Amino acid sequence: MKEPMDIRHATHPDELTHMSDEQLRSRFVISDLFVPGNVSLVYSHEDRMVLGGATPIPGAALDLETPAELRADYFCQRRELAVTGLGGHGTVVVDGTRYALGHMDALYIGRGAREISFEADVEGTRFFLSSAVSGEAHPTTLIPKAEALTTETGEVEHANRRIVRKHIHEDGVRSSQLVLGITAPETGSVWNSMPPHTHDRRTEVYAYFDLDENERVFHFMGLPGQTRHVLLKDGDVVISPAWSMHFGVGTTNYSFLWVMAGENQSFADMDQITVPQI
Repeated sequence: MKEPMDIRHATHPDELTHMSDEQLRSRFVISDLFVPGNVSLVYSHEDRMVLGGATPIPGAALDLETPAELRADYFCQRRELAVTGLGGHGTVVVDGTRYALGHMDALYIGRGAREISFEADVEGTRFFLSSAVSGEAHPTTLIPKAEALTTETGEVEHANRRIVRKHIHEDGVRSSQLVLGITAPETGSVWNSMPPHTHDRRTEVYAYFDLDENERVFHFMGLPGQTRHVLLKDGDVVISPAWSMHFGVGTTNYSFLWVMAGENQSFADMDQITVPQI
C-alpha cells in the first residue's frame, strides 16, 4: 500500500503571529525529502503545488507513482512537473526517453507524460520535484545549467551579490504555471532576495542546497513589520504563501532553487519592500 502524501493546508497571515516554532515548521518547512531509495511527496494547498524528492540508489530505478490523493490515472494527467538535479548525476526516463541530469540541470515534463522514473549514476544523487496543475500541454524539455538564462545581481557592500539562473520562464522554456530557477550567492555574500518582496499572485517555494552539514540558513517570512524565521539545513524546503515575504541569510554562501506557481508567470510582477519596512 502506498504511503499517504503529507498534506499542507493554506495559511491566513493572521495565523502566523500566533504560531509556535514547532507549528511554524510543521506548516511551512519540509525536511527529510531526500531518503535513499525513496520518492517523497508533499501536497501544498498553496496554489495546489506538489513538492518532492527522488533519491535513487545506483542500480535501482525509482518510479514516480501516482498518489491516491491526486485522484488521477497517472501523475501528469492534469499536472506538469519539473525535475531538478541538486546533487550527483543521474537519468530521468519519461515515456521511454532518457534525459541525463547533473548538478543544477532541470527537466520540464509536460502534461500527459505517463511513465516517469529516476536512476542514479553515483551515490548521493538527488532530484527535487515541483509540480503544478496544468491547463495545457507543453513539450518535455531538458534545460542544462549552462543553457539557463543567467544574470548577476546584488552588491558586494550589501553581501547579496548572487548569480541567478532561470530554467523555466515565459521567455524561455514554457510551462502552464511553473516558473523555476536557481540562485547562488557568490563567495562572501550570504543574503538572498534582499531587499525582499512579495508577489500576491504566486506561491513561491525555496529549496536550499550546497550547504555543508554544519552550516545553516535563517529564512525569514511574514508580513512587513511581523517577521518570523525558520532555521534550515541542506536539503530543507520552505513554502512561502503569496502574501509572505521570503528572504534569508546563511552562515556561508549556498544555493537555492526557487519555483513559483499561480495566476501569472511574470518574473517582475512583485511588490518591493524596503529594508526599513521589514
